[in-house]
This record gives sequence, structure tokens and C-alpha cells, in this order.
Amino acid sequence: MESLLVVKKVEKIYGKGANTFHALQNISFDISHGEFVGVMGPSGAGKSTLLNVLATIDSPTNGDIYIEEDNIAKMKEEKLADFRRDHLGFIFQDYNLLDSLTVRENIVLPLAIAKKSAKEMAEKVETLAHTFGIASLLDKYPYQISGGQKQRTAACRALISNPKLIFADEPTGALDSKSATDLLESMSQLNEKHETTIMMVTHDAYAASFCRRILFIKDGQLSKEIYRGSHTRKEFFQMILAELAQLGGDDNDAI
Repeated sequence: MESLLVVKKVEKIYGKGANTFHALQNISFDISHGEFVGVMGPSGAGKSTLLNVLATIDSPTNGDIYIEEDNIAKMKEEKLADFRRDHLGFIFQDYNLLDSLTVRENIVLPLAIAKKSAKEMAEKVETLAHTFGIASLLDKYPYQISGGQKQRTAACRALISNPKLIFADEPTGALDSKSATDLLESMSQLNEKHETTIMMVTHDAYAASFCRRILFIKDGQLSKEIYRGSHTRKEFFQMILAELAQLGGDDNDAI
């Protein structure tokens, strides 16, 4: 498969002199079109730092990050803002919805900013809302719906502009088990049926079991990766638990 994301020798260093901290060290890996990749590791391992650097929220100290032919690590901020808007989607733990807008308006916001036609926007909203089971909620406001419904709204907004890559940072962290399962099943369905490429940081082995591949990070370095292959999701869940036990450390944090 052709690589969508290529990460080459990425480092992130905070501080100067004696107070430097290497949050990421010599990170290299690829993600192909249509993959669903999880990133896991102990608290403080560098999971969210890695996602923030790849998602253009933060910049690497050294290294290259290619999304197809574009090296986003070397891109100027103005061009980067356009690239982020046009090609990347984001799902965060805290939803980031606007209470003054309806569910429909929140979902369509990226397309409205990009000045797409009303017809195109309406069709895309309906399609995604049905996939995520929130079609009946489109005229409600965020404060009128549950946490799980807010997160599915946020997922629809992330997908509305057909991004090349979705970054999900602990998307199930604030959800109850049923809402988390609903969200993960919808994401998995999008990945399998529409080849949506997703990279998800999670501390939760159950959430990670919906992925096809897991990258484990420890002390700012990639320590191992495992593939689901022909294993069932339950079998993959057990494989993930075994790897987390070997990595050690408490993994109840998303640092």
C-alpha cells in the first residue's frame, strides 16, 4: 500500500541547556492509506506529544513529516493553516463544540468556512449523521445532548471535509462504555467501508482493539508495533493487554 504519512527521525525537545527534555527521540514510521493505527504507552511516554506534532498543533525540533508529497515539518505557518483545514480532521476528548450552534451547524462548520455550496454541505451532513446515528439530533444544541452524542457530532465534523487523515486524541476518554463502543464501531465502519485513515492515541486497550495496528511508545521512543491481522478483536485485545503489561507503568494518563 502507498504511504499516506511518513515520519522520519522526528524529535521534540523542550527547554535549553541542563533543563532539556527529549519528549520524542528518533521516531520513524509510516501509515498507509486506509489504515486505523493506535498509539499507546505508559503515562508520560510521549503519546500526545507525538500526535500534536503530527497533527501540526506543535512543531518538531528535528525530523521530517510527509503527508503524501507535503513535508509539513518544513511548512510555513500560513500554508500550514490551509493544509490543516483542507486535509486533516481532529477528534478530541473534550468535543470542542460551539453551544451557540446546532448539531447540524457544528458539523458543517469546516465546509462553511471553506465556502462550499449549501447543497453539498446538506448532503454530507445527512450521510455522516446517519453513519454515526445522530440524524434525529441535527436541530438540537450541544447542551441538549449526551456526551456520547457530542463526541459523535465532533467525529462527523472531523470527517465532513473528507480529510486525508483523522487524528483522534483519547476520543473515548470522557464517555461511558456504551457511548465509547458506539463511537468506536462507527469509526471502525468508516475505516473498513470508506478506507478513512485514522490515527488514535488512547490509554484504553478496549478502544485500541478496534485498530488494525498499534504503535507502542516508551520514553519518547517507539518500542514495538503489533498487527491485528486475522485475529478477532477479542484476541487482539488480549495481545494489547500483554504488551502493556510488558511495557510497565500506569497507563491511565494521556500525556
